[in-house]
Amino acid sequence: MTERKKPHKGVYVLPNLFTAGSLFAAFLCVTYCFKGQFQAAALSIFLSAVLDGLDGKVARLTNTASQFGIEFDSLADMVAFGLAPGVLAWTWQLEAYGKLGTAVSFLFVACAALRLARFNVDVAVVSKRFFIGLPSPAAGCTLAAFVVFVPYLPESFLPYLPQFTLFLCILAPLLMVSRVRYFSFKEYGFVKEHPFSVLVAAMLILILLFSEPFFFMFAVIFVYIICGIVYTYVYMPNRKHSLLRRLQKSGDGTCE
Repeated sequence: MTERKKPHKGVYVLPNLFTAGSLFAAFLCVTYCFKGQFQAAALSIFLSAVLDGLDGKVARLTNTASQFGIEFDSLADMVAFGLAPGVLAWTWQLEAYGKLGTAVSFLFVACAALRLARFNVDVAVVSKRFFIGLPSPAAGCTLAAFVVFVPYLPESFLPYLPQFTLFLCILAPLLMVSRVRYFSFKEYGFVKEHPFSVLVAAMLILILLFSEPFFFMFAVIFVYIICGIVYTYVYMPNRKHSLLRRLQKSGDGTCE
């Protein structure tokens, strides 16, 4: 008889501490929401996103990746980028819409759960270059960025703030479960050598981030969302048509 392998009981502490930190920041977001401190709640979602990005990096750098860490990370993401943005949306603007506001707020929770489940199932077959659907941290940060961006808006826009929040809280969750392709930056190689111009661009970004952090965060997320939609529905179809035309021309040439 073959001896049964004992289940691995140990867990790696360091990467899971970052995941726990992301989960704690999401919990803080919920507490800030019920205190009416919405900017602090939005910044807590940003903190969750930063810690969520670090836990995977730390696990890979220290060779401490594990199945437990993957599952723990998914559960933390569900709270940080599903539940926390949903609570923020409802307490900030959508409570006034009654049942409609509750349903739209829940859309964040439902779509985050669906996206994470799909990602866990398709993780072995999905390209590393692209995310299929808006990543859940980006979706949660979309709402958070809009909350901190509101002071930059003109006063004439403020009466339309609930309507725009409602639209945003429908758009971001639906993009999570869509087939829109978003660049993942996983193969970019930030620790590799790059042209000198890349360093200059990085310094300019840091200066902008330091001078107007809330405005810049919203601008970056907005551009990221638009680029994914344009790439999927404009660039890719045009590329397919141009490839088909080239194939047809080459086929005509071989027939002559």
